[in-house]
Amino acid sequence: MNKEEFINALKELNIDINDKILNDFNTYYKMLIDYNSHTNLTRITEEEEVYLKHFYDSLTLIKAVHLENQSLLDIGTGAGFPGLVLKIVFPNLNVTLVDSLNKRVVFLNSVIEKLNLKNIKAVHERAEDYIKNNRESFDIVTSRAVANLSTLSELCIPFVKVGGFFIPMKAEAETEINNATSAINTLGCVIRKTISFKLPKDAGNRSLIVIEKNNRTSVKYPRKFSEIKKKPL
Repeated sequence: MNKEEFINALKELNIDINDKILNDFNTYYKMLIDYNSHTNLTRITEEEEVYLKHFYDSLTLIKAVHLENQSLLDIGTGAGFPGLVLKIVFPNLNVTLVDSLNKRVVFLNSVIEKLNLKNIKAVHERAEDYIKNNRESFDIVTSRAVANLSTLSELCIPFVKVGGFFIPMKAEAETEINNATSAINTLGCVIRKTISFKLPKDAGNRSLIVIEKNNRTSVKYPRKFSEIKKKPL
């Protein structure tokens, strides 16, 4: 996906980007490739692939939820997908990026500083630790290709405000949804819908699982990660 194709594909998502945003993405890409040369952030490095499989893919979250003036938490953000990408396009979004690897957080902070982004922070912490002071604090929580849906739900849903949404970004989702529905209900949520689509250029199938929080999550969740893995909900 070259830059012209990127711009046109975003228009189909009802996203119009200006020259500043395009320049920010260009800077982000260059910083990503430079940092990736010594610290593994992504195996996808070709420019057209990054624009399609990281930048465009991250922005498809707009298919599922209104993003303006919301607070968004991205768990296991890696190199900033989708949270940092979303912040570049939606400046009124208040974004928190959480990752357990400090080298990634160092990279994220360097991009945030270079692009002079406000109301965004990168946090070096595990989700099950970060929850201690941030329970039910976010309008939207998302995570892209981090863990199976049952595990991910226990880590992420406790952060969501009642009335807010947890929207995991997946490739294929049907089997995971069947296995995780009970856990999602236990955590105070209900699956509202699944939005399935194909990326441009036959780059793969994607699913956005729209999970709404209608009750508070018990304070006993999330459990320690070792317990979650040993005995999923």
